[in-house]
Amino acid sequence: MTAEQTGLRIQEALDALAGSGAESAGEQLVRDLMDFYGEGLARIVPALPPPALERMLDDPAVAGLLLLHDLHPEDVSARIDRALAALPERVEPIGFDPGTGVLRLRRTASGCGCAEGDVEAVLACHAPEVTAVELERAPKLLQIGTRPPQAAEVR
Repeated sequence: MTAEQTGLRIQEALDALAGSGAESAGEQLVRDLMDFYGEGLARIVPALPPPALERMLDDPAVAGLLLLHDLHPEDVSARIDRALAALPERVEPIGFDPGTGVLRLRRTASGCGCAEGDVEAVLACHAPEVTAVELERAPKLLQIGTRPPQAAEVR
């Protein structure tokens, strides 16, 4: 289950408690569990050997947990690069506006045409600061070559 799916399930459970008087108890339970898991992760992360931690950062569930508890060791640029490397298509960042959360990307000429939604989904766990993606297409290369020989026109 992804971090997004888990978040949706928790929100649905809290919504089900709404109006029953148990809503605040449910929210407090979630906060207490978050604090408990956060304290445990804060003790585990520094004890991991760097190569092991590096491998774990590619896992969206682990990356999401570390971000949620403010324990992720990489800055937003490194996390964006890590997420984009997981795409089947090569895209390159043009710029990121932290104020608006808009990430501008350029597809390479050989790209397969991933949709913006695909890119946003990959970024969701690694860089939740990105709230919107703008994709630009790289210009197509002009192919220059010789023409095949043509028969001369007869007049």
